[in-house]
Amino acid sequence: MVAVKKDKISGDALGTGRRKSSVARVRIRPGSGKITLNSKSINDYFVNDQHQSAISDTLAAVEQSEKVDVLVRVSGG
Repeated sequence: MVAVKKDKISGDALGTGRRKSSVARVRIRPGSGKITLNSKSINDYFVNDQHQSAISDTLAAVEQSEKVDVLVRVSGG
C-alpha cells in the first residue's frame, strides 16, 4: 500500500518526482478527465500520440480517466 499525500485545504492527492535537476509536481483532483501540463493541454504539450496514450492508458487501466483531473507542473532539465 502506498501512502498518499493530501492537500489539507482542497483534499487533492499530491506527488513529486525528481531526477537530476528536474522536478515534476502532480496534483490529482476529482473532475472530468482533464490533463494539463504547465497550463497546456496534454495534446499541446505532447505532440506524439504514443506519449499521450502512455498517460491516458494508465488512468484508463484503473478506471479513473473520466473521474479525475491531473495537473502537472514540470521544471528544470
